[in-house]
Amino acid sequence: MAQLGLDFPTKWGRSYVARLVRNLYWTYYITPVIRRMASLSVDGLEHLEGRGPFIFVANHTSHLDTPLLLTALPSRIRRRTIVAAAMDNFFMQTFKAFRTVLVFNAIPIDRHKINRRSSQLALELVEDHWNLLLYPEGGRSPEGNLQEFKGGAAYLAERSKAIVVPTYIHEAGFLRGPKYAKAPIYTRGRAQRRHHVTVTFGSPLCAEPGENTRRFGARVEETVAELGRQVSGDPQYGQRPSDEY
Repeated sequence: MAQLGLDFPTKWGRSYVARLVRNLYWTYYITPVIRRMASLSVDGLEHLEGRGPFIFVANHTSHLDTPLLLTALPSRIRRRTIVAAAMDNFFMQTFKAFRTVLVFNAIPIDRHKINRRSSQLALELVEDHWNLLLYPEGGRSPEGNLQEFKGGAAYLAERSKAIVVPTYIHEAGFLRGPKYAKAPIYTRGRAQRRHHVTVTFGSPLCAEPGENTRRFGARVEETVAELGRQVSGDPQYGQRPSDEY
């Protein structure tokens, strides 16, 4: 029986052959389709001029967030990017897990609890100079607002000394919302086959001397929220009722 969940093998997805197939698939199929669907705008590419590795920390409203964000990246960065994908969603069926690894160069992450195995694999890959895409909310937003971040991104950045790139994806939930999103604001209306989406990369962040992981994680979360407020024009974005007290 094929191994699934955290045991599903992913090393083959970083092999030369898999990378070649993936690059051709993205160049000639996924990227043209995404740009036609989303009329995509990308801001902040000047923040990606260093060598990295980068840990992209983004908000999450739609299953299309990953192809949108990867399409927005320069190809030299996308080809060296790993996607942290939810184990319980993408790695519990053999064909789905295989496709997720082949197309997105994904590794399984346990989003419900801290798991040393998945964290160690992600850390080793970042230390091996792979970039990493994480959604610290742990899943798609159930109501459209930014959810509280889990601590994995800050932990990995602090341990690996990698650069965190706060990233905001604007209005991806409206793109075929009933199929790919969760929040009612996106799912109540008709599915839009085309919608303008903006991906914004913010200024890189690193843990400051003496800054613990919890404080660094809070700073990363607030930076993503501030990007969202600036791009969306919504002063309440990223605010939760508890923030008012």
